[in-house]
Amino acid sequence: MFLKVLLLTLFLVVWQKSAATAKERKNVVCYHGTWSTYRQSLGKFDVSSDIDPFLCTHLMYAFFGIEDNGDLRIIDPYLDLEDNFGRGNIRKFNALKLQNPTLKTLAAVGGWNEGSKKFSIVAADPAKRERFVKTVVQFLQKHSFDGLDLDWEYPNQRHNLQNDDRNNFLQLIKELKEGLEPFGYILTAAVGSVEFSANLSYDIPEMMKYLDFVNVMAYDLHGPWDSVVGINAPLYSGRLDTSKRAKMLNFDAIVKYWLNQGGRRDKLVMGVPFYGRSFTLEDPNNHGVGAPQIGRGMAGQYSVEPGVIGYNELCEKFQTEKNAWHLEWESDQKVPYAYNDRNWVGYENEKSIALKSEYVLKEDLAGIMVWSIESDDFRGTCSAMRYPLLTLINNILNGSTYRPSQAMVMPPANQQMDSNIGGVFAPQCQGKSGYVRDSQDCGRFYFCEKGVAHSFQCPTSLHFDLDSLNCNYATMVNC
Repeated sequence: MFLKVLLLTLFLVVWQKSAATAKERKNVVCYHGTWSTYRQSLGKFDVSSDIDPFLCTHLMYAFFGIEDNGDLRIIDPYLDLEDNFGRGNIRKFNALKLQNPTLKTLAAVGGWNEGSKKFSIVAADPAKRERFVKTVVQFLQKHSFDGLDLDWEYPNQRHNLQNDDRNNFLQLIKELKEGLEPFGYILTAAVGSVEFSANLSYDIPEMMKYLDFVNVMAYDLHGPWDSVVGINAPLYSGRLDTSKRAKMLNFDAIVKYWLNQGGRRDKLVMGVPFYGRSFTLEDPNNHGVGAPQIGRGMAGQYSVEPGVIGYNELCEKFQTEKNAWHLEWESDQKVPYAYNDRNWVGYENEKSIALKSEYVLKEDLAGIMVWSIESDDFRGTCSAMRYPLLTLINNILNGSTYRPSQAMVMPPANQQMDSNIGGVFAPQCQGKSGYVRDSQDCGRFYFCEKGVAHSFQCPTSLHFDLDSLNCNYATMVNC
């Protein structure tokens, strides 16, 4: 009986995978803030054990830096490299592709803390741009990344050196594309989202020519820089958004702006935050959206940054302090907020993430980007599953995600695996380990592990390339 159930389960899982790849898969782009490995207790995040490589189409390693001579800079050599007894995080990160060979990994260069000054210096100088492109290619080759994510925050805004950042940014990505394309590397960028910011930084129709997709950071729309409390990433505008500027500060307005300015639907990946913005209320009795605030609010118990709290941190607080928190829903903006005495936070929950995911699907955009995976409930502390938000995004955008599990394909302890388990798949792995292409179907391949065949199917018209261990154009594969 067990073998029949196991066989049926395996075939259902494989069928789900085949159905998902039959249509164009939406991107699920996951940034990983590498410093989270230094967090304490339940907030500590480890690449090898805590990343599920089947929940993302692209994983972004954040961050690397840039030198003002054009060199790419490793910010934390001890964490990133194996030299001098380092922890080898880059190697572990890219090794996730051994579990899911369709996963793409990108090196993200920049971020808020890296600033804008050095980008501005490099982008303004042809020789330094050339040096940057060269060092990027060498870095990607050395560490087995699949591409580069440029996260210059933000051209023509911060640390302005009177350089023509807007046009120089365009020239930089043009030259990066020319340098990366011969090697098949992906080029993406994380960009400021709101009209009054994006208009200063980007020539949107031109940048679309050179980027494989664009990660639009549609969050941090309200924060301690405002005089009143507001939600981090509203889906729509609210009743209090009466000015032209205020009406720009929502997901819907950002999408419409980018599309109206020449952004391509098949390249727009919309960012959602797995964290909330917290405030300290001026008056605990005045706690609606738009109430006066006097500064940043509580920090997360693991991330310990005042004014910011991860979903995982917040959901734990709601559980342990449930009688103290009042959970509310902002019906116009389609997002939740919560308050407890003078603590106030606007955040995301499963309902608001579902609405944003459905919006992306309805508008046929390229996908969703998340900042960042270590702020989801990655341990399943608050819910019945790990990664509830990320799993929800996958389910809405792409249907059920194929996640091979030892529980699905391995028999109970002390029970011998039958040679017929897995049907036609198991014989493909007899006496073999690692990746094997199907002898009858060039688009199907297996990862052989201790006699168990994990089956995968390349997207339609692609074949599995035994040289690169990736799905490739049929004309490029000897099969």
